[in-house]
Amino acid sequence: MENISDIKQKVQIDYPSNWQYKLITMHEDHTKEAVLDVINERFHTLTHSKNSKGGKYISMNLEILVQNEDDRNFIYEALKAHHMVKMVL
Repeated sequence: MENISDIKQKVQIDYPSNWQYKLITMHEDHTKEAVLDVINERFHTLTHSKNSKGGKYISMNLEILVQNEDDRNFIYEALKAHHMVKMVL
């Protein structure tokens, strides 16, 4: 039996592809601002996912068409670096 940690194959993703990011922020407006700052006018869908138990954080799903791996990684890194975004999954 193979150990999963021994498998070093890269996942094959066919591009262009719809990709979904989960963004965690403190307010829905913060999420919207961060998304617009990063992707500008590109077509996307932003939907509410849930609120944290204490109500301090919210999570939202961002779906966008990515053209290639560099595009996908750029969006991820730019969202992660945005000052209003607490976490990107």
